Amino acid sequence: MVAPVGDVFRALADPTRRAILDELQERSGQTLFELVNRLVTRHGLSSTRQAISQHLAVLEDAGLVRTRREGRYKFHDLDTAPLRAITDRWRPPREHPDPEEDPCASP
Repeated sequence: MVAPVGDVFRALADPTRRAILDELQERSGQTLFELVNRLVTRHGLSSTRQAISQHLAVLEDAGLVRTRREGRYKFHDLDTAPLRAITDRWRPPREHPDPEEDPCASP
């Protein structure tokens, strides 16, 4: 299920959340501890683990982050599907679809 567009825009409005997404784009599957360390060392952010956890919850509610548990660890992965839904909304329809993308198209 894709989150409402407003949730995605709200999630993207915060610079800390955008930094989290940048980190997950570069290296998906990070734990909260890893994310906090990377945000401090690479972005100079001084947010607490609790604050980053709350930002992750907003990103997860917007569908931009997926989480998975392995044992006692919780890993966070980037999910760009909500971004595609936004860009597809305003993308003009193609007059001549690419036959490689349309399996029903005749050669």
